[in-house]
Amino acid sequence: MKRIVVLTTLFMLTLASVSLGQITLRGKVIDAKSGKALIGANVRLVGTSIGIATNNKGEFILEKVPDGTYTLRASYPGYEVSSIKVSSSKSDILFQLKTSLINLDQVVVSGTGTHRKLKDSPVPVEVMTASDIKKGGISTIEDALVMLNPSFSFRPTAMSTNMTLNGMKGDYILVLVNGKKMTGDISGYVDLSRIDMGRVKRIEVLKGAASSLYGSDAIAGVINIITDQPHDALNIVSTTRLGGKGSFIENVNADINAGKFSSSTSYQRRQSDGWQLSNITEDSVPTRRKVSDKFHSDIVNQRFAFDPSKNLNLYVEGSYFTKELDRPVNKDAKDPSGFDYDMSYENYAVGLGGKYLFGNSAYISLDVNANNYEYYKVYTRAIESKGDTTTHVGDEILTKRQRYLSTNLKGVFKIGKYNKISIGTEYIKDYLKNPTDLVESKDVYTLALYAQDEIRLFKKLQLVPGFRYIYHEAFKNQFTPKLSAMYSLGNFNFRLSYAAGFKAPLLTDLYYYKESAKKGKLTVVIGNPDLKPEKSNYYAFNTEYAGKYCNISVNGYINDLRNVIESKKLPLTPEDEANKVTSRETYENLDKARTQGVDISVNSYLGAGFSLGGGYSYVDARDRKTKIRLEESIRHSATVKANYMHEWTNYRLNVNLNGRIQGKKFVKVQEIDAPKYQIWNLTTNHSFSPVGMFLFEINAGIENLFDYSQNLPYGSNLGTLSPGRTFFASLTIRFKK
Repeated sequence: MKRIVVLTTLFMLTLASVSLGQITLRGKVIDAKSGKALIGANVRLVGTSIGIATNNKGEFILEKVPDGTYTLRASYPGYEVSSIKVSSSKSDILFQLKTSLINLDQVVVSGTGTHRKLKDSPVPVEVMTASDIKKGGISTIEDALVMLNPSFSFRPTAMSTNMTLNGMKGDYILVLVNGKKMTGDISGYVDLSRIDMGRVKRIEVLKGAASSLYGSDAIAGVINIITDQPHDALNIVSTTRLGGKGSFIENVNADINAGKFSSSTSYQRRQSDGWQLSNITEDSVPTRRKVSDKFHSDIVNQRFAFDPSKNLNLYVEGSYFTKELDRPVNKDAKDPSGFDYDMSYENYAVGLGGKYLFGNSAYISLDVNANNYEYYKVYTRAIESKGDTTTHVGDEILTKRQRYLSTNLKGVFKIGKYNKISIGTEYIKDYLKNPTDLVESKDVYTLALYAQDEIRLFKKLQLVPGFRYIYHEAFKNQFTPKLSAMYSLGNFNFRLSYAAGFKAPLLTDLYYYKESAKKGKLTVVIGNPDLKPEKSNYYAFNTEYAGKYCNISVNGYINDLRNVIESKKLPLTPEDEANKVTSRETYENLDKARTQGVDISVNSYLGAGFSLGGGYSYVDARDRKTKIRLEESIRHSATVKANYMHEWTNYRLNVNLNGRIQGKKFVKVQEIDAPKYQIWNLTTNHSFSPVGMFLFEINAGIENLFDYSQNLPYGSNLGTLSPGRTFFASLTIRFKK
């Protein structure tokens, strides 16, 4: 009996000590001017993994918080961040957030690899928020980049789109999702259709060489797509969008946050009937081929997170993507107006990792990611060879398989008041199998060590030196340093940057072998195992004015490149002539190239709910030996965005006008530039006050307001694929608890 009493007493004392060691924080987040609840505001304890989003009444509750002293922070898009100190339970916390007319309090991570306010980043970072994307009625990552940032452009191809940034092609641009490299390409360009736009929180763009932070492929710049993570106890969102040419998009997100455990699930379905711009080819031959093929795609993402303590966060995640292109079928071997096969893409990826926080002063993180991307030909017509059927209708032939494995161990440590050290190591392995183009599969590994110091001097001056040491299996030792500096004077920021870039040749550049027939001509392309890695030196000077009602940024840059890889014609061999090969090509390193230019961006609030912004980009990109412009470079491009917002008691209206003005795009291969164009989109957004736990939002608008299209023959170089004026509408239903 005594033993039972003693055990019971000990158990009760343990419960008491646990309860005494926990605090509860309740409160509300409102607009400081109107007093209206801010739904979905993020409330977080700084330096921990503890946080939540406000419900439909703007309320939040953080329970079972371990005893201690914390900084509680509230943030909401378009508002200034607010923080308070807490050390005990509170039930009457009230955050009254002030409107930020020009949102420079946005937190970004791409410039330094650590969290910094946009206005405080020593490296210029451009941001497109979910609000920008929603206001513009934008449904794809390509449209987001091209309509909101003049430095980007896209050229359509038979299978995908080729991206350029400040005159440099897409294989020089590193695409990240939550800081993790996106792999799997079509014709050497990352397949951007795998991005689920329903989960995008913001898109960060870092221009110029960033190899010291991110390794190879970051010579032109970095696109980092940040997705939403669950903060609500229960959050279910459905968005249905209908548009022209049979366009249909369905997004469903389901988030659960049960304190230490959270789950995030998303599904996206996309489909389109495709369209023609012309039914004849450049040779005046009738064709049924489309500039945009009929397709459907599905994306599923799942993430589980577990926080066993306030300092430790663990996660495991996975995704699956499939896409089918449905193309017109050739009637027989003599019919060139269609295709013999459709195309199918499949990708699955898994990741796991965690982060351990040492209060507000340091953390260590580990991330492991594996990615598998495959491309198949699905035959729609039987193909015979020497009287024997070699392929049947429905046969799937693997054309390309890419695998990518990365492990990244990183630590960030504050040393005193003036230094923040980042240090890490990374292991990467690339694998490529092209059954029709490579004799055997190829793989290569890379080891890297990187370090960076964020130094703050006299409150107005910041310095960020850093480097990455790389050991590449094929190219051995490489070293890429960087140095950034920022000086603040009143409302002005002045930034200077230097960064060295490094890019290893693609496995296809090294080992490729491919035969392709077009218009009766047979071309053979072979890899070159003697290629050298491409390198660059990037210099930039940025001046920014950050006022309450206006933000102006001017960025001038020079990017000097060495050993640029381009295609090269080879003389035909007697065997080629016997096999009726009309062209043989390989890859070579050019001596030098340079891109230089100026980017200007302006964002302003005019008053009475009106805001106006835009950007302009001038680029001069050339081979320094021949003085010929680099492929797909554009000298002049600009974007314009105008917005009107007004809020009544139970209803908010946004009217948005977006414009893209693009000059001619240089195309060396076809010797005919892609034409210049202008595209303007008008979008209206209608938000309604919550009905119980439900919120409703309607988007409707006109894409290509002035009905512009480039009705050139099929196969021509096009600046835009737009079919002309189309209409769209979408409905979003959100359930929050």
